[in-house]
Amino acid sequence: MSGQDKSVDMASAAKDIEEIIRQLATHYGLWLAESVHHLGLEAALNAEKEAGDRFFKILRGKLDRATGTRLERLFSEKNQEVVDKLGDALRSSWLAADGVWFQAIEKQAGMDAAKRVNDTCWSRFAPLEARRAKDILQLPENGGIEALKSALGIRMYAKLNKWEFVDQTDKTIVFRMKECRVQTARKRKGLDDYPCKSGGVTEYTTFAKEIDSRLRCECVGCPPDPHPEEWVCSWRFTLGDE
Repeated sequence: MSGQDKSVDMASAAKDIEEIIRQLATHYGLWLAESVHHLGLEAALNAEKEAGDRFFKILRGKLDRATGTRLERLFSEKNQEVVDKLGDALRSSWLAADGVWFQAIEKQAGMDAAKRVNDTCWSRFAPLEARRAKDILQLPENGGIEALKSALGIRMYAKLNKWEFVDQTDKTIVFRMKECRVQTARKRKGLDDYPCKSGGVTEYTTFAKEIDSRLRCECVGCPPDPHPEEWVCSWRFTLGDE
């Protein structure tokens, strides 16, 4: 077999892996979406916890056997730089997936339809992300402001954007997004801020409520609202009574 033939075979194999990942992710997501539709969000998230824990244990075992080594050995300290780059690539790919889906729906049905789909997705993803954070960090059921801070710190956005906490008390805290990749990219192109307030209200409200049902979210400012150069959007979380 010539070098060119081998190159073609490897390119075909890479495309095959891409297609497997694409269909795996789509099928997993469809199960979650249809579970929400038929059972409601609470039951669907409970089912995802059980199914996800089982599935990724199975997946890890299969990958260990396929590669002939345990994944922990591949992700050793000597490969830390590669692991960090892989994490960044996957997180930014998640953001890219969000963007291309929005653009595809906007092209098919217009901006209003795209925003409705976007907001619905956040109403389901943000609680899921919060539950995953609680599970990973072993946060208490009603952990208040400190639990919220910890959970916000490991979100997908946490290592993509620059952010900060300000004005914290025992009962309240303000979260500011100092730099947003989406808005920064638009600014580079000479475009106005994307008006993401409706999605943000859904996202942060449902995320906080899942961390602690007593938490309430107030939008301090988010595009299309005017905002200072120091931050893009800002959210105040307050711990109230049940």
